[in-house]
Amino acid sequence: MSTTISDVIWRPSGEYLNCRVVDFMNKNKIDNWQELVKRSADDIDWFWKAALDYCGMVWHKPYSKLMDQSGGFAWTKWFIDGEMNIVSNCLDYHLDPTIKAFPNRPKVSADHTAIIWEGEDGICEKWSYGKLHDVSSRLASALVKMGIKSGDAVGIYMPMVPEVVAVLFACLKIGAVIVPVFSGFGGQALQARMADSDAKILFTADGGMRRGKKMAIKPDADEAAAGLPGLKHVVVLDRFGMASEWKEGRDLRWSDVLETGDADLPTQALPAEHPSMYLYTSGTTGKPKGTVHTHAGALASIARELGFAFDVKAEDVFFWFTDIGWMMGPWEMIGVTFWGGTMVIAEGAPNFPEADRVWKIIERHKVSTLGISPTAIRVLRASGDEWVDKYPMESLRLLGSTGEPWDLDSYMWFFNKVGKTRSPIINISGGTELVGCLLQPLPIMPLKPCTLGGPGLGMAVDVVDEEGKSIRDGIGHLICRKPSPSMTKGFLKDPERYIETYFSRFPEIWYHGDWAKVDEDGCWFLFGRSDDTIKIAGKRLGPGEVESILVEHANVAEAAAIGVPHAVKGEGLVCFAVLLPGKEGSSALEKELKDLIGHKMGHPLKPEAVHFVSALPKTRSGKIVRGTIRRKYLGEDPGDLSSVDNKEALDLIPVATPAK
Repeated sequence: MSTTISDVIWRPSGEYLNCRVVDFMNKNKIDNWQELVKRSADDIDWFWKAALDYCGMVWHKPYSKLMDQSGGFAWTKWFIDGEMNIVSNCLDYHLDPTIKAFPNRPKVSADHTAIIWEGEDGICEKWSYGKLHDVSSRLASALVKMGIKSGDAVGIYMPMVPEVVAVLFACLKIGAVIVPVFSGFGGQALQARMADSDAKILFTADGGMRRGKKMAIKPDADEAAAGLPGLKHVVVLDRFGMASEWKEGRDLRWSDVLETGDADLPTQALPAEHPSMYLYTSGTTGKPKGTVHTHAGALASIARELGFAFDVKAEDVFFWFTDIGWMMGPWEMIGVTFWGGTMVIAEGAPNFPEADRVWKIIERHKVSTLGISPTAIRVLRASGDEWVDKYPMESLRLLGSTGEPWDLDSYMWFFNKVGKTRSPIINISGGTELVGCLLQPLPIMPLKPCTLGGPGLGMAVDVVDEEGKSIRDGIGHLICRKPSPSMTKGFLKDPERYIETYFSRFPEIWYHGDWAKVDEDGCWFLFGRSDDTIKIAGKRLGPGEVESILVEHANVAEAAAIGVPHAVKGEGLVCFAVLLPGKEGSSALEKELKDLIGHKMGHPLKPEAVHFVSALPKTRSGKIVRGTIRRKYLGEDPGDLSSVDNKEALDLIPVATPAK
């Protein structure tokens, strides 16, 4: 992407110049956001101490030292000797009168709304902070009575319903480690994650709703449980009253479990480095990688991001269209309740029963922050502007996105049509292994289209060439030079793979695996995963660059680009395009798209072929699985498909011989 300073589309004014991050800057005598970003990266000791003091983190026992790097960057320990619990900060803080309120974090009352839930059929349910605390505590007590101890893993394989939030906090309250898994995964994928984490309990439901259909979940949970001798119980939420097999002694009904619990169970004080979550990455090949996140580390990063980048306040209604199986689910649940806000959770698809579902939710509940993936926006945009134009959505204050690079047209549609040019897009990027961000804008930054603003606060990130030297105004590798509290504590049971993944390319530097660029004005951009890189005639090419060009065409809704073996060029470019409704593929359109890429990127990079398909295979978090597409196209084994949400789309990918 080539941009200049004239491309700035967002300049903060009014309330955006009085947000929380400005207050933090004023209290620390910092004049502007550039100085804040630089100082927070140069002096991470100062930043994390100052930020957490400002945010108001509840400690059962204060830490004596911020961090210990004696084991090297990869094994940095944080908040030495400190004791705390996420639940003490997110629920107890608001409701326990013995916990003193912090000046910058007002408490909310027990009747303040914590959760607004909407089903696909429009059914709505609200939970207060008092109810969420009560149900979470009773579940926690029941888990203790079932023999669950601090450090035991508990699987969450449930649809996005209010009860899933209660399970999350119930586990954290007693020091159990949550293992959230997409409810759309099959039994084999679930079993792999439960076995790897040694889960003792699995929470599930009889079924969930997807595109108007009641989808059974319990049978897949049963399939997984059959191969897990260490699993004690399967707790089943009666969502629809769907019949399923029942194994006496192992299977327990949610309602029965809840009745056995005590709402007065105290929250357990835990060492700061005690694990809170095992989050599995959504790779499409090989054994799933379990990232390990701590109570203090995860909360530090999440509180920073929702406090400073998203400016969440008690009066805010925060809606990130996500699932418990994606890190954005726990991220939203923990961060919104930390700041006393209200979260919206929605079951099902963003464009069902009609293409205005998301816009209706915003209007109905006066949502102030909407977070959504670029892929979801491309899907909604393809339905036509008439679905979004009829909703003013005046409550929106901030827009959010993550998961993949943007194309220019979709980003501008999000900014113009959804945000009505009134709201900045807080486009963030990090990953499951960080449960947080390497890059993120602040509401006080001027923003160019598709930018990620700059480094996240406290993150010493850089863009480097193949030798690890900093570069500017050129595409290079995104790296981080200093540790962060929320970085994974290795991979569960696989420390060697962790070191190989993040620290083998550049010693003592976190190698993230993304292509990035800092332009001449200091704006940061991403261009996709470096392992998706295509090399044509010696030129490295990010698929996101090609896909952005294709989506610029008036007929194209979304696209995927892959490299295939080529006898002359080394690799040739092959593209797949999903067309907008009413548009049809043809040899003339294929030639037009090939010529468009050749014109924009140079004739040698012109695609060998452009295939028209009705859908692209993606993960539940919206990422196009290019590696899987490539393997299918080349007639190879597509690999592990457990993370692919719409496996039927893979059947649309033609099998062809490599380009010659």
